[in-house]
Amino acid sequence: MSALFIDLYLDEDVSVLIAELIRARGFSVTTTLDAQNLGRSDQEQLEFAIVHKQTLLTHNRADFEALAQSYFSSTRLHHGIIIAMRRRPHTIVARLLAVLNSRTKDEIQNQLLYI
Repeated sequence: MSALFIDLYLDEDVSVLIAELIRARGFSVTTTLDAQNLGRSDQEQLEFAIVHKQTLLTHNRADFEALAQSYFSSTRLHHGIIIAMRRRPHTIVARLLAVLNSRTKDEIQNQLLYI
């Protein structure tokens, strides 16, 4: 059975305002601050998201594209990576909600999305 809702993990370069706005719409969001993961490497951030079955949201395109490729090449699984262009938080939230309202947790597994 497909899991319905995507749980998000926000990389430390993503505004906590985005977390607040998404939570206000009923979605589960964890920030690096919430998880006490500030200053950890990108690999560690992704591993945290994987352990907690969360989709990672970041602005860090280059590093997370490389990590996604590494996972794909080695057939390791992740729960999705969403790369957001740096925009105003409300714009990112609107784009993010389009993803959250159109995909299930299972559908985003191993996907690399751009918003």
